Order: sequence, then structure tokens, then C-alpha cells
Amino acid sequence: MCGIVGYVGQRDATRIVFEGLRRLEYRGYDSAGLALLGDGRVEVRRSVGKLAELERFLEQEPPRGTIGIGHTRWATHGKPSEVNAHPHLDCRGEIVVIHNGIVENHVELRQRLRDQGHVFRSETDTEVIVHLVEAYGAEGASLEAAVRLALRELRGNHAVVLMSLREPDKLVAARLGNAGGVTIGVGEGEMFVASDLPAILDHTRTMAFLDDQEVAVVTRDGFYCVRLDGTPVDKPTTVVSWDPVAAAKNGYKHFMLKEIYEQPRAVSDTIRGRVRQGPASIHFENVPWTDAEWRSFRRVLIVGCGTAWHAGLIAKFMLEDLARVPVEVDYADEFRYRNPIADRETLFVAVTQSGETVDVLVSMAEARRRGARVLGVVNAIGSQAARSADGVIYTHAGPEIGVASTKAFTSQLTALYLLALKMAQARAALSNDALDQAIQHLLELPHRMGDVLNRDQGYDDLANRYAKCRNFLFLGRGINYPIALEGALKLKEISYIHAEGYPAGEMKHGPIALIDEEMPVVAIAVRDHVYEKTLNNIAQVKARGGVLIGVGNDGDEMLAQTCDHLLHVPATNEHLTPLLTALPLQLLAYHVADRRGCDVDQPRNLAKSVTVE
Repeated sequence: MCGIVGYVGQRDATRIVFEGLRRLEYRGYDSAGLALLGDGRVEVRRSVGKLAELERFLEQEPPRGTIGIGHTRWATHGKPSEVNAHPHLDCRGEIVVIHNGIVENHVELRQRLRDQGHVFRSETDTEVIVHLVEAYGAEGASLEAAVRLALRELRGNHAVVLMSLREPDKLVAARLGNAGGVTIGVGEGEMFVASDLPAILDHTRTMAFLDDQEVAVVTRDGFYCVRLDGTPVDKPTTVVSWDPVAAAKNGYKHFMLKEIYEQPRAVSDTIRGRVRQGPASIHFENVPWTDAEWRSFRRVLIVGCGTAWHAGLIAKFMLEDLARVPVEVDYADEFRYRNPIADRETLFVAVTQSGETVDVLVSMAEARRRGARVLGVVNAIGSQAARSADGVIYTHAGPEIGVASTKAFTSQLTALYLLALKMAQARAALSNDALDQAIQHLLELPHRMGDVLNRDQGYDDLANRYAKCRNFLFLGRGINYPIALEGALKLKEISYIHAEGYPAGEMKHGPIALIDEEMPVVAIAVRDHVYEKTLNNIAQVKARGGVLIGVGNDGDEMLAQTCDHLLHVPATNEHLTPLLTALPLQLLAYHVADRRGCDVDQPRNLAKSVTVE
């Protein structure tokens, strides 16, 4: 989604704000801009397209100032254009705003403000915010008070940062609902504001995170926080350990490729400190429940969006097989609009990389309202989902810059496997020996993942052969059916090729009509309990002249003879096979997209964190 950066200090703000925006490019955007206060005036620079366009503008007409804000916009109201790009100003050109979210009542507010004499220059809903602040300021309110009064009139979820010539030493930042994060970075004689940590990690590791209905007033010497009604808030700071070097490509052509190869490390970090052997046990540092509380859950509800939903589908197999507890998996954006059954014996698991996806956050609130206990499986430290959950399992994947999720997905699967083992232990569904063996397989997994990634399996050749295809079909059974869905999603996300994932056994109920020599079929057929059934489905594809790309275990000669191409993975515990079978499909999608010349890291129309409905 949109990116926010702010700075107040002693240094020139232009480069700090711009580089912060560059680190947020992964969120997706179609225009960008920044504003600085200096020499008694506001200087604004805005452009359509990528940050390179804005950078050229800044080089031609460099602004000057030690306080500034910047924004990358993904268009909602108003087409991508210079006039619709953020920041936006009030009538006098003295107050400036940047904003994430949607002002749901902007039409009525705009009309009221126009009737009062305010002049609007853009088509955006955001502009009503700065005019509201202007109106309250004209009545004598300070910038902080005017922002608080203005925000109380807005409907929807919002993250905003404002500054004003009348109070040129401060930024005012606020968060309303679930429109993305607002992070305050604490430096020495300087302060930062950002919508996501990578924007400011080069400058500070000491952070504070705004919660719903909170407003922060930020100066070069520090900050204070109040609620919308003016009540002071004691806002603690946290030292974040993420290394800003992790946001660099380190020699890889794309961030996505780098993140694919980071998966063994990311999975190791997800496991680290949470498993013990002899006797075997699972420990979550941020989940304060006793074994008796774990046993009290009679059912599990899992929600997620996109890739996180696929992780939930795989977790259903893990939890039902290992912990013997019934599991339901739903899209977060569907869960929130039906009448779900949830009570105090329900464990509600929200799976989210960013921790800021609005549909997930609202679903968490709905589950809690119905009495469920809420557990977050989250990557982003300090995110709204992590803070609002009753317990959180951080995946520790580190910053994921590529919009199409890779290492966040396998880290989610690892965390969910640990969850299944924890519940299995608490419910006595696994013996100590079985639990110890499951942990051992998990500890071996990063090495096996590295083995898959370090092989030359001919992805360039596959990309050359199939990059011009218009359709793909992905097949899988059992726990690898969701990997077929995920493989199809990855391909269409970054290569723009239409692809479908299907249970292999369902192929004969419709998709088999599509099979011909022009549509590659990718079949996952590892040696699990449905292996022979999957081979039968593959034979049906071959009998109809289909082109087969198989994903199977090392040494599987039978599968090799059937498929036109075979991508190998080592054998492992059946519940962990998705963490291996996902890897060849990620690499296949990457190389096809790269061969087609697509923007792999920032696919069109997509954003990393979706904070609007």
C-alpha cells in the first residue's frame, strides 16, 4: 500500500525522506511526492510514476529544509497524476498532509468545506483532511488540537502525518483504525516517522508504534503521544534488531530472488529458541497460555489473504493430523461478512506478513467480539495484528521487499507447524517419541531447503520454453494441493500468465477439457500416502497430449519417465513437504516472469500491504 516517511532534525530532510521512500517501494505505488519546510515556506515536489521521476525533479529543483514528509501513493480516489499525488496543502499553502487509507465520508465533508470557501485542487479524498485541519486552526486550535478534531470527523481507517508553517518545528502523526502502521523512530537530536520499519532502519533502531486513536507530536528532541480526546498516553519504545543491509539485493537481480534464497535462514530463525529435545517440547515466547488453556480449544479458525490463506489451508492438514482438532480456514475478507461460529472454546489464528491487512484486523476484532482467543502469526514486529492479538508467533523472516511473498510464506508454514506440535503436545495427541521425531525433521528442514535451492534444475530452459504460454494448470493432492494453489498464484502475480491450481482428483470434473499441448500442467507428486492416486491423475494428462512438469522426490524414476520435465526435492516428513515443494514453483514463476521482462519485485496493480477493503 502507500508509504509514509517523515523527518525532523538538523540534517537536510530531502535525502533522508527520499531514501526512506525508496525503501518502501516494495509496498506498490503509482505516484510520489515530498514536502519540506524551510525559509518560511513550504516546498512541494510531486511526480507520477516511479521514484526515479521524482528524483530527477528533485535534482532540477532541490528543496531545502530540516523538516519534511514524503509519500508514495497507490491511487484510490482520483487517477494517478501530479495534482493527485501527495502531499496535499490547505488553501494558504501553509499546512501539508500525507495519508494512507480512505475517507469514507469525503463527499459530504468536501461539500461542507467548499460551502465554507475552501478551494480543492485535487480529486482525492485525502485533501479534505488538510482543509479540516485548516478550518479548526482558523478557530484558534493548535496543530495538534486541529488534527485531533479533524480526525474525529473522518470515517474509515487512516494513517496521517501533517506539518505546518505556523508550527515549523514539529510533525503530527496519527493512526485511526487499521490503515497501516505509524512508527516513530527515535534518534539523537532528530526524529523519524514511517509507515514501515525499513524506511528508517538506516537511522535508528529505537521505535515506538502508534495504536488506534493515537496522535503523536514529534519534534527534533523527542515526542509525546495522546489519544484523540487529548488524554496523554505513556508510549514505550522498542529496540528493533532488523539489519538495514537486509533490504539490499546483495548481488541478486531482484529482491524476490534474494528472498527465495533466504528461506533456509528464515525458517531457521522461525524455529530458533522454540524447540527442545530430550524431552521434546515447544515454547512460544509471546503466547502466555498454559497447557490447560491450549487443551480448552475445541476448534481452530484460521484466516488469511492470498498466500497467507494458502498457509492456513496447509495448517489445516497439520493441525488435524497432529493435534486431532477440527480446523476451518477462511479468507479474511469473507469471514468478516458472514455470521461465523466462534466462542471461548475457539482458537482464532490470523496469518499475516505485514500485520496491517485491514480485512485480517477486522476479522480478529470480530472473532474476539464473539469470545474467541486470538493468536497472530505475524512477521512485522510491532504491527497492529501483533499488538492486538492475545498471543503472537513472530515468524522472524525479516523484511520481505518483493510484493509476491516467498520467505514469509515458508516461515508462516514453519510457525504453523510449531503451533500444530504445541497443540498436539498439550492435547497428548502425540507421544514423546513422535514429537521428538517431528522436531528432528523440522531441524533438518533448512538444510533440505538449501539442497533444493542450490541445484541447477534447468529453470532458465523451462522459462525459455514456456514463457510465451497463456495458461498453466497446477495439480496437487492432500497437503500439497494448497501448494498447487500457491504455485499458480505466484505465476500469475509476477508473470501475468493465467494459471489455476486444482486438486488433482478434481481435474476430471472440468479442467481436463482444457488440456492440450499448449497448456503446461505442473503436478506435485511426492511419495506420500496419495502418491499412487496422483500418478493416475498425471497419466490422464499425458494420455491427452498434455505437457507435464513434475515436482517429485529424488530418485523417482517412474515419475521421471512420465513427465516432460522433473523438478526434484528430497524426502521429508509428509507434513513438511510443502516447504520443499513450494521452492521449485517459486523459482519457476520467477524465471518465467524474468524471461518475459516483467517487473518481478513490483508487479502491476499489486501492493505489499493492503490496508483498504
